[in-house]
Amino acid sequence: MDYDVAVLGLGGMGSAVAAHAARRGLRVAGFERFALAHDLGSSVGRTRIIRKAYFEDAAYVPLLDRAYMLWRELEEISQTALLDLFGVLMVGQPGSATIQGTAGAAMLYDVPGEQLDAGQLRARFPRLAFDSGEVGLYEPYAGVVFPERAIAAHLTVARNHGAHLYDRARVRGFEATETGVRIAFEGGEAVEAARVAVCAGPWSSELLAQLRLPLRVQRNVQYWFTLQGGAGGPAELPAFFLERDDLPAPLYGIPDLGDGFKVAFHGYGETTQADQLDREVHAGEAALMRETLAALMPDTEPVLRSSKACMYTMTPDGNFAIGRDPRNRNVVIACGFSGHGFKFVPVIGEIVTRMLLDEDPQLDVGFLRLDRFFSDT
Repeated sequence: MDYDVAVLGLGGMGSAVAAHAARRGLRVAGFERFALAHDLGSSVGRTRIIRKAYFEDAAYVPLLDRAYMLWRELEEISQTALLDLFGVLMVGQPGSATIQGTAGAAMLYDVPGEQLDAGQLRARFPRLAFDSGEVGLYEPYAGVVFPERAIAAHLTVARNHGAHLYDRARVRGFEATETGVRIAFEGGEAVEAARVAVCAGPWSSELLAQLRLPLRVQRNVQYWFTLQGGAGGPAELPAFFLERDDLPAPLYGIPDLGDGFKVAFHGYGETTQADQLDREVHAGEAALMRETLAALMPDTEPVLRSSKACMYTMTPDGNFAIGRDPRNRNVVIACGFSGHGFKFVPVIGEIVTRMLLDEDPQLDVGFLRLDRFFSDT
């Protein structure tokens, strides 16, 4: 047996699994189809919002509690700043999914925050133009996580605990053996591991084609602007998530932390395939975002600094998919993070490692079960 655990894909989730498994003393190998810490997948973007009052489903809050702890632990181990908690503002009409879900999760789990009416929003955040009747929920202990730093930190931890990490190792397939799982690579090489974690992000459907998982890869564009007429840092602007009927999708923004004011539509873009992603950001797309910002921030003149197309790997219900491969219980799959998974990276790494070791995950992840997509289970 070559390894105790092989991790297929070393982006956000895979790097975390490799780190957790290696820290448990397992013989770990990680395989990445591109360069290590590449920028071609979903685990990029310089900043990602992290928050606890989770409108998507309050069941995520216990996972976030653990994730916050593990992020701080990783910061200490790696001596790297990974979180910046300057507050996040959720905005919408009182009956919107964003407001109702956020308020419900905050109440259920006693997440600290403030409720703001339209007048209070305008007084507190004068650079943003709010619609009549909009309300806000401000979570002070929310903010951002830095994804590129986080992946590098997890890879370093994995390597420091003996993991072998391989780049440009494209997996052709894997199959059960009498003692574990044989992984075959393009070029003819193969290794065997007792257990395998599949964390292939938007390439999951390709690697798991026989399972026919109902995953959809969506192209999403992120933008970074310089805001004329004043600074756009956390002292002037919050990170925010805005649901509004006249937007093509909810809009999120992250203040300028050195790379520009980041903004994007959440879950807005055409369906694609990972290897066919249109990475060019077109003039019409940028124009739509400029128009959106002009209405939201009328006292600024946003100047585009950079933009990048990335990918969401969507499940039908927008929840993650974590579980054993129904063909082989020695294979654990973590995929379908649906554009909101990065904040959970360290806790998913811990959960998948526990599953690989046949241990109780110690958190309720039943609502994320992979087998909910299989009609015969």
